[in-house]
Amino acid sequence: MTQPTKALPDIRHTIVLRAPIERVWKAVATAEGLAGWWMPNTFEPVAGRDFVLHAGPYGDSACRVTEIHPPHRLAFHWDTDWHVVFELRERPDGETELTLLHGGWAADKATRFGQPHTAVRDIMDGGWDKLIHEKLPAYVQQMSS
Repeated sequence: MTQPTKALPDIRHTIVLRAPIERVWKAVATAEGLAGWWMPNTFEPVAGRDFVLHAGPYGDSACRVTEIHPPHRLAFHWDTDWHVVFELRERPDGETELTLLHGGWAADKATRFGQPHTAVRDIMDGGWDKLIHEKLPAYVQQMSS
């Protein structure tokens, strides 16, 4: 009998951005927006559409859009293991709350590069922290309305 997979917690980051939801949506749900603060890609906002994230030294990662509900939710599979969700919520003050969820982590799994999820998850969490709390807000602020 196979041992059950021991799931690790999702990576989760939430931030409030001083920008209308439409602007934040353009930053997380367009190829140009994602490239502006995260990485080059071939993203198209269509459920079921395959796309590629160009991850520099890690090569290209195949992805597939699994859910898109403008301007509130985008979800996609990333590479062979992960699932990423961007959730946006408009606030009464005109700001936007964004939550990133990065799941698919398992204590008994390794990436296609042979790195254990237990180690990669912590590295990715630190990477997302910088992206969500520094790079994304800077990009959103420099976007034209």
